[in-house]
Amino acid sequence: METQIVQQLHALRELNPLVHNITNFVVMNNTANALLAVGASPVMVHAKQEVRDVVNISGALVINVGTLSEQWAEAMLIAAEHARAIGCPWVLDPVGAGISPFRNELLKELVQLGPTVIRGNASEIIALNNFSLSSSKGVDSTLPSEKAFAAGTELQKAYGAEVCISGDTDYIISSDRWVEVRNGSVLMTKVTGLGCTATALIGAFLSLRKAPFEEAVAGVSVLSLAGQLAAADAIGPGTLQWKLYDTLYRLSADELLTYLDIEQHAF
Repeated sequence: METQIVQQLHALRELNPLVHNITNFVVMNNTANALLAVGASPVMVHAKQEVRDVVNISGALVINVGTLSEQWAEAMLIAAEHARAIGCPWVLDPVGAGISPFRNELLKELVQLGPTVIRGNASEIIALNNFSLSSSKGVDSTLPSEKAFAAGTELQKAYGAEVCISGDTDYIISSDRWVEVRNGSVLMTKVTGLGCTATALIGAFLSLRKAPFEEAVAGVSVLSLAGQLAAADAIGPGTLQWKLYDTLYRLSADELLTYLDIEQHAF
């Protein structure tokens, strides 16, 4: 798979796709910079009056429910429904799933609109699977990623989306196979929104519109490896953040082939 990811990153940089993000206040700047660094072009449009127009010209749509409002929720539903109607791939990040009935009700509606990929941490994936109220710490996971593997497989079967679970080991689950990505760094947990960044990079790779599972694997793998390489000489979360952009921008085929630690399994 490493060679395939090298090819996908090259294709992404050549394509320079527009990625439409309806995302949260906390991560907008980080997400935009990461997308630019990897070779995509970000746009953040939230008004319900124009989301259809932007989906029309985008390679993919990213919906991240981190900082909700009634108006943004409506725009998310309009954008997701339109993306499904025109065949635009889209990725759902259920940030904070389970922290309130309002959030859960919106997520119930969004998953019915056919996300191409769902990405969250372990607590979010478990809460999304049964729409329970969660005991997680806000948007942080209280569980290791492997604890959500069963919930992730159930979500995949229920909605047909590729499911990504972030954690010490990242899992990407499809109908007939799953992948482990064992790159990353514990220092990444000290920078806000890197899970959201992974979601945005998945959106960038989905813009290739060829193989959603492989594109989800590429998005997760590129962010995890870039974080690992950036953390190697970072002195803390501040330097990790700016080094991450540089690493994404400079990430090479040799680094991907040498340092990626991924394994594919069949169900």
